Amino acid sequence: LQVRCKDKKLCSGAGARVVVTDRARMKTNRTDLVLSSPAFAAMARPGMAARLTKLRAVDVEYKRVPCEYRGKNLSVRVEERSRAPSELAVRFLYQGGQTDIVAVDVAKVGSSSWKFMTREHGPAWSTRQAPAGPLQFRVVVTGGYDGKWVWADREVLPSRWRAGEVYDTGVQITDVAQEGCFPCDTQEWR
Repeated sequence: LQVRCKDKKLCSGAGARVVVTDRARMKTNRTDLVLSSPAFAAMARPGMAARLTKLRAVDVEYKRVPCEYRGKNLSVRVEERSRAPSELAVRFLYQGGQTDIVAVDVAKVGSSSWKFMTREHGPAWSTRQAPAGPLQFRVVVTGGYDGKWVWADREVLPSRWRAGEVYDTGVQITDVAQEGCFPCDTQEWR
């Protein structure tokens, strides 16, 4: 997202680009985003970062923009709680473009028997039915209204995958989504 705060005395007009990993869904307030301190400070005008970060909460406007990870493919990080061979939890990294991963399947390389994974939060997915052996992944990405399958047509996780390791899928996602519909989308700040 491109995020900027509405206080023109403290904040720059450009705002800051941030990567959203999960959304704040608090019923106790109207918070849409929880930003890290560096991201919060990046919205400030020169010399105003300290004053802005002291506020801790500000009115913002934001718009969705494509993520760019130059020289990086979509990668899979095996989460620490994974237990080979069948209990597998992964987190996707370097998801380029302007899309959402809405479904993930895993299969042994060369097999057509795919096992679905369950979304836990943000980019984290898990299954207790991962097959043994080298593994491949396929994901459904959406950009606006449409979804499409994207998959690594090769081994992503080796037979002896390890928790904490990051594995390159060899896949690039660069699709750009329309916020609403074309030509309706005006790219306005919200």
